[in-house]
Amino acid sequence: MPDLKATREGFGKGLLELGRKNPDVVVVDADLGDSTKAEMFGKEFPERYFTMGIAEQSMVGTAAGLSVCGKTAFCSTFATFSERAYEFFRNIVARNNLNVKLVASHSGLATGEDGKSAQAIEDIAAYRALPNVIVLQPADFVEAEKMVHALAEHKGAAYMRVHRTAVPVIHNENYDFKIGKGEILKEGKDAVIFASGTMVNESLKAYDLLKSDGIGASIVNISTIKPLDKELIINLAKKTDCVVTAEDHSIIGGLGGAISELLSENYPVFVTRIGVNDTFGESGKPSELYEKYGLSAKHIAIRVKEALKKKSEVIRH
Repeated sequence: MPDLKATREGFGKGLLELGRKNPDVVVVDADLGDSTKAEMFGKEFPERYFTMGIAEQSMVGTAAGLSVCGKTAFCSTFATFSERAYEFFRNIVARNNLNVKLVASHSGLATGEDGKSAQAIEDIAAYRALPNVIVLQPADFVEAEKMVHALAEHKGAAYMRVHRTAVPVIHNENYDFKIGKGEILKEGKDAVIFASGTMVNESLKAYDLLKSDGIGASIVNISTIKPLDKELIINLAKKTDCVVTAEDHSIIGGLGGAISELLSENYPVFVTRIGVNDTFGESGKPSELYEKYGLSAKHIAIRVKEALKKKSEVIRH
């Protein structure tokens, strides 16, 4: 049975490790450090931990000021609340390419019972559109932990999206995360599934379902949504001519949109986008919501089969 941990916990562990080795790392939060796990850093380094209360704009503004003073500034809140600070992040952080890392927890339908007001399904699209900002989403606890260290080395603005829900840990401690690089987890000759965040786990389960039906699908973890690993994505699209994307985010402007944009300009191919289909969610257990909104492994397998059928129809014509 795989170990189950949330990516927000990996973020908290990564911050704590950073704090112990880098005295220039500071953390700012907006009254949610216990939930985002930033509080792990604050308990050990209270002199470098700043709580703004329910004031996300002040959080980003303070982090920006600290970065100008030479600090590596992390700030964290829930993904929906990060949008309250969007204008500050755009005009202060992104325009000046400051060394501020905004980490947003409780994203997507996986937030579950908190319902649609708390389930951010548009945040990647918003932050991906900002110049100078890289956008990351880890697949598991270990990748989140490693991602924090990579962000500390990266000089510039970043948006990192993590989840409330515990998912299987698929990486070991020797995993070497690199910004801008995708990761092939499974190989198959019939189709390729590019997935991010919690949907990497769902895609790995779909791999087994498809394999039992004689269908081979490559599963690729795209944990850097901006900048994309262009060479990897284009090469895998050429190998199968059957591309599927899977994300716990709106199909508009997220991973599916980013890959569709890339392929339309470099290797036009039919792309099936799995995600939240231009609607808000509702309250329920994450597994129930994934089933209802078509994000579960079963639905991914069905959509891959549909994409393969469409590909064969195109070839016949």
